[in-house]
Amino acid sequence: MATITATPQKAAPPGILTNPAVRKLLILAVAAAILVPIAAIQWGGTTWPTALTVDVSEPLGKASDWIIDNRDSHPLFLYFFGHVSNVVVIAVRAVYLALLAVGWAGVTAIGALIAWRVAGVKLAIGTAAAFLACGLLGMWVPTMQTLALMVVAVLASVVVGSLLGLAAGLSDRMDRVLRPVLDTMQVLPAFAYLLPVVLVFGIGVPAAVLATVVYAAPPMARLTALGLRGADKEVLEAVESLGTTARQRLLTARIPLARKELLLGVNQTIMMALSMAVIASVIGAGGLGDRVYQALASVDVGAALAAGIPIVLLAVVLDRVTGAAGERLGESGKSPLTWLYALAAAAAVAVAGRLAGFLDWPEAWEVDIAEPVNRAVDWMTAHLYSGVPVIGGTADWAAHFTSWVLNPLRDGLQWLPWWSVLLIVAVLAWLIGTWRTALTAVLAMAAIGVLGVWNPSLDTLSQVLAAVAVTLVIGFATGIAAARSDRFERALRPVLDVFQTMPQFVYLIPVVALFGVGRAPAVAAAVVYALPAVVRITAQGLRQVDPAALESARSLGATSGQQLRQVQLPLARRSLLLAVNQGVVLVLAVVIIGGLVGGGALGYQVVFGLAQGDLATGLVAGAAIVCLGLMLDRVTQPTERRTKKGA
Repeated sequence: MATITATPQKAAPPGILTNPAVRKLLILAVAAAILVPIAAIQWGGTTWPTALTVDVSEPLGKASDWIIDNRDSHPLFLYFFGHVSNVVVIAVRAVYLALLAVGWAGVTAIGALIAWRVAGVKLAIGTAAAFLACGLLGMWVPTMQTLALMVVAVLASVVVGSLLGLAAGLSDRMDRVLRPVLDTMQVLPAFAYLLPVVLVFGIGVPAAVLATVVYAAPPMARLTALGLRGADKEVLEAVESLGTTARQRLLTARIPLARKELLLGVNQTIMMALSMAVIASVIGAGGLGDRVYQALASVDVGAALAAGIPIVLLAVVLDRVTGAAGERLGESGKSPLTWLYALAAAAAVAVAGRLAGFLDWPEAWEVDIAEPVNRAVDWMTAHLYSGVPVIGGTADWAAHFTSWVLNPLRDGLQWLPWWSVLLIVAVLAWLIGTWRTALTAVLAMAAIGVLGVWNPSLDTLSQVLAAVAVTLVIGFATGIAAARSDRFERALRPVLDVFQTMPQFVYLIPVVALFGVGRAPAVAAAVVYALPAVVRITAQGLRQVDPAALESARSLGATSGQQLRQVQLPLARRSLLLAVNQGVVLVLAVVIIGGLVGGGALGYQVVFGLAQGDLATGLVAGAAIVCLGLMLDRVTQPTERRTKKGA
């Protein structure tokens, strides 16, 4: 009798369905197979269907008319907004008059002594040099106007941000409520803030200060909440065991433990407020921003640079001082009496300057840089704009970039069926995050269509994608070089500092002079503005790779290029994704401002709405930009919960 032997079965190889990305794609494929035919039959065509749009222009127009008609008579404006406006005007004027009364010598001495007390002699000398440079450039009075507005706006932003952060840090419910609000406030372009504020407060300083507060408060709120939530639990438990009340625990433990985050919040608030100073000049902020805006209107690069340099100097000084205060917090330093000595010395210098008549900066000490800068720009324009042998000129580059990159990208996006755009967004967002991330991104993109600005939004998206691609190519290459060479990194740092603190408007002026008016200059300005952040994050991520992993790769005989490709880049993946995310956000901000120089699309609609007082056009475009920014943020930012069940 024959013996029947069972053939042993081979172990099945791991199925492809075990791959999370494949499972996500299969689920989306099934959903698309069901929903796409329904959408194609019900709402055919490539552009967003008219039947799915909602016209909000009429209610927004009625709201705008009501505000204009009742601004001078309604109790809400007379007894609330009117008092707020008066308080802001009085506060800014008081600070401005105090700065003028102290005089240039006193302001310089006070700034230098504060810097010395906080950060040492080197920064004190740099602070004094920065203030003196503002006077030498003939910008002392505009600098004091901007500084007065900054003081009031930053104080208000810190107070508002701290209160919001306190609420979010102590209450999970408030944290969930405030998080989308803060997201919207940070993504919404600065121009979009200006229109509703101007409708309520009119043109002038109050509108500029309040728009700055709305723009600059979110970082303070986020970092305050982060600091309070990150407080050492063991310390809090020890304090609670002593029988302290919730208020005592907050004042004696939570807030002291969060001091570094609070100071970082102040630092970020100052930087955001300074970046808003130029944009707020559109609605009458005055100061240095007004000089930059006037220079933009006349394409006067020299005048723009003369006003832009003091803004950069103020930003660098305030950044260094607040940063040094955060780093040295808690360290044993100088005696508190040194503050009294410093203030006494500053007061003595101010009184001596007043007695000597050193209140106003002497005109004889001013240096005109506008004329030589404009001559240099004229030479560059004459020799680089067109007619350059072999390579053509900057105008030819702009035309080629528009016709070869921007136009095909825009036409391709607008050619795609609207449902396919939503499907692509869903795929990208879910692959990098969770199904909630994908749902948020799809709903944000669909909201753009519902608002009736589908095609302009895709035009803006094409400019953002082109600018991000150029930014990442240059930024990653530069960041890798900076991470691999300490000398190159040190040489690059001051350049990045200047580029990162320069107001957004200032970038538009030289690119318009070199590239003309259109979408290409807007993209070029966006690349220059976003590049420093991408370079810094890339270099920092590569430098933080575990040295043991690199040493192991070297011991196995890996070349420098292999170490980069196989060790550093994979281990720095999260930092590189953060660089992509920040590049997208910063590019979007400048592409919108590019509406001033022919960028068109949503940026033009926001600028048009502000110029014409058209609340409907401006707010609809601003809402579309928020949705576009939210979508781009979700498809470029990985979530921590992607490994959980259902991710």
